[in-house]
Amino acid sequence: MATIFTKIANGEIPSYKVAENDEFYAFLDINPLTKGHTLVIPKHVEDDYIFHLDEETYMGLCAFARKVAQAVGKAIPCKRVGVAVLGMEVPHTHIHLVPLQTEGDLDFRKPKLELSQEEFVAIAASIRAAFEQN
Repeated sequence: MATIFTKIANGEIPSYKVAENDEFYAFLDINPLTKGHTLVIPKHVEDDYIFHLDEETYMGLCAFARKVAQAVGKAIPCKRVGVAVLGMEVPHTHIHLVPLQTEGDLDFRKPKLELSQEEFVAIAASIRAAFEQN
């Protein structure tokens, strides 16, 4: 059975897409820690642990995430873009890219932001535009 992230990448479940290629997909986290919190996933591999990925997928995912992080940093005012790989909540490898002002912004225990659909759409469009400029 396909994971929720596979269904998102396949367009079966709507998402706020920020970047995509044949192998990888990036979209806004709907329960963000900060504005611009983005998830990056492999499209065709559903393993829930990043270090189980074959080398080609792992290296490709990291390279794609780097490009997405650069776009997030251009689109969202922040001191840097933090990265976390937890994989505990959805059984599909995913990288969290979180715009940071302080290290505390990467605390997954803190309350999540509640954004309107309009805010999500605007943030995704801003990151997507920055990604496409690269």
